[in-house]
Amino acid sequence: MNTTFIVVRRELSGYFSTPVAYVFIIAFLALLGAMTFFVGNFFERGLADLNAFFQFHPWLYMLLIPAISMRLWAEERKTGTIEMFLTLPISLTQAVIGKYLAAVIFTAIALALTFPIWITVNYLGEPDNGVILAGYIGSLLMAAGFLAIGSFISALTKNQVIAFVITASLSFVFIASGAPLVLNFFSGWAPQQAVDFIASLSFLTHFTAISKGVLDVTDLAYFGSLIAVFLFATALAVARLKGE
Repeated sequence: MNTTFIVVRRELSGYFSTPVAYVFIIAFLALLGAMTFFVGNFFERGLADLNAFFQFHPWLYMLLIPAISMRLWAEERKTGTIEMFLTLPISLTQAVIGKYLAAVIFTAIALALTFPIWITVNYLGEPDNGVILAGYIGSLLMAAGFLAIGSFISALTKNQVIAFVITASLSFVFIASGAPLVLNFFSGWAPQQAVDFIASLSFLTHFTAISKGVLDVTDLAYFGSLIAVFLFATALAVARLKGE
C-alpha cells in the first residue's frame, strides 16, 4: 500500500504542476454553477434540494472527465517515460491503481469545492442532508466509473486527443443506454431481457437512484463491478506495453 500511495503522490503532484488541473477545476465549477442556477432554475424552483445541481453531473463528467483520464497512460507513452515508470520497483497492479486513485482523488477535490451550494441550500431552507450526501457519493462513484473507462482507453493509445474523443463517446453510450430514445429503438424487436440489460448499463439510471437518497446494493455493485472490469482491462493493456 505504501508503494501505491507513492504513485498516488507522484501523479497528484503531476496534476497540479500543470495548468490542466486548474483549468479543469475552474471549468467544472463555472459550468456546473451556470447550469444549476440558469438552466436548472435553482432559485425559481423554490425547493430546498439539490436536484437542479446533481442532474447535470453526468453530462459534465462526460465532457470533462476525459480531459483528466486521457493523460493517465497516453502521456507516458508519448513522452517515452512509460518504459522508465514500468521498470520502477512497483507491481503492475500498484501502478494501475495508483494512477487511477490519483485521478479519483483529484476529481473528489473538484467535487468538494462545490460545497458552497450545499451551504446555500441549508441557508435558504431545510433540505434532507442525507439525500444530498447520497447525491455526492453517487456523483463520485459515477466519476470514478468514467475515470476507469478513460484509464483503459488511455492505455490503448499514445494520442491524448484520440483518448479524449473515444472516452467521451463511450461515456455517452453508458449514459444514454437507459434513455427512452435508445430503449424504444431496441424494444421494438429485441427480447425484453435484452432491453432490461441495456437499461441496467446506464450510468444515469444508477446515479439517479442514488441521488434520491437510496444507496442500494445493486447500484453500488454496478459501479464497483464496472470500475473493476475496466481497471483489469487497463492492467492487461499496460502489461502488453511492458512486454513490447
